[in-house]
Amino acid sequence: MAFSQSLTEKLHNAFAPERLEVINESHLHAGHQEKFDGSGETHLRIRIVAEAFRGMSRLQRHRAINALADAEMAAGLHALAIEAAAPGEANIR
Repeated sequence: MAFSQSLTEKLHNAFAPERLEVINESHLHAGHQEKFDGSGETHLRIRIVAEAFRGMSRLQRHRAINALADAEMAAGLHALAIEAAAPGEANIR
């Protein structure tokens, strides 16, 4: 299963988001290191809006999402860019 698909399922199950995007940005990092040629799923961006984040600090949100991605990181996912908000907070693109 692709990292993006696996994370999408985990994020839905953990946070019941009203909005979720898992975007493959690997092509933007081609040449970042020798092993990154822009193919595959090495760099993902997560944009998520969920009531579960209300009252959580930015750090707590990031830690919660990163904890869900442990297996993917161990299997070769290199980086996550995270934009997490509760409903009604600052706009996420």
